[in-house]
Amino acid sequence: MRERSRRGGGGLLYGLYQARLRRQLQGRAHPAHVAMIIDGNRRWARERALETAAHGHRAGAEKMREFLGWCDDAGIGVVTLYLLSTDNLGARPEEELRELVEIIADLADDLSRAADWRIQHVGAADGLPDALVQVLRAAEARTARNRGLHVNLAVGYGGRREITDAMRSIVRAHGERGGTIVDLAEYLTPEMVGEHLYTQGQPDPDLIIRTSGEQRLSDFMLWQSAHSEFYFVEALGPDLREVDFLRALRDYAKRHRRFGQ
Repeated sequence: MRERSRRGGGGLLYGLYQARLRRQLQGRAHPAHVAMIIDGNRRWARERALETAAHGHRAGAEKMREFLGWCDDAGIGVVTLYLLSTDNLGARPEEELRELVEIIADLADDLSRAADWRIQHVGAADGLPDALVQVLRAAEARTARNRGLHVNLAVGYGGRREITDAMRSIVRAHGERGGTIVDLAEYLTPEMVGEHLYTQGQPDPDLIIRTSGEQRLSDFMLWQSAHSEFYFVEALGPDLREVDFLRALRDYAKRHRRFGQ
């Protein structure tokens, strides 16, 4: 855990309210894995009449640096940031995508040097620029032995693609062992699929937060979110405050998770 951040203040009343929220969370259940869908960066830039969406993406990336610090302060073990989807790769204007890729590369490199955090790329490398893939791999290698906060960077990520890749991996491994499709059908289980996901070996997200007021998953962690709790924040991504995060944790602590019981 890093030293507690002092950023994000909003005066005396804000600080008092923030301290009150922290007291309310003492001794309460915390999520082991928090996933964040950072949304609203382009809208944030438009509302401020900024020249390009890149201004919003840079502000959003800076906010994610802060967000990870908040998670580390709270004792969260795993955080997944949804930064670039497979849908984005085919739908965003070329210039915006180029700038966004550069921003993500800078973010990944910075995070790999920021603390005792372990960085992992979750997503498909094909379709991503080679330069970005190299930065992500270098960030993973640089932090492989770190034991602090585990940070998943979902880049070139799609939930349906992830499940498809998992099934391909299962079928391929089964075939290499000389098995048949009929055999595979007999012993295929959800646990087996989970072992072949990008996040294999990690706990599923307990809490998924999305900014900007939108209430949808957008092809994010479709398999892993089967029993996740969701929390939607009205603030646009760059405007997210630590009190918003603490409220999300407070809301999570009040929920009774039944897991189908």
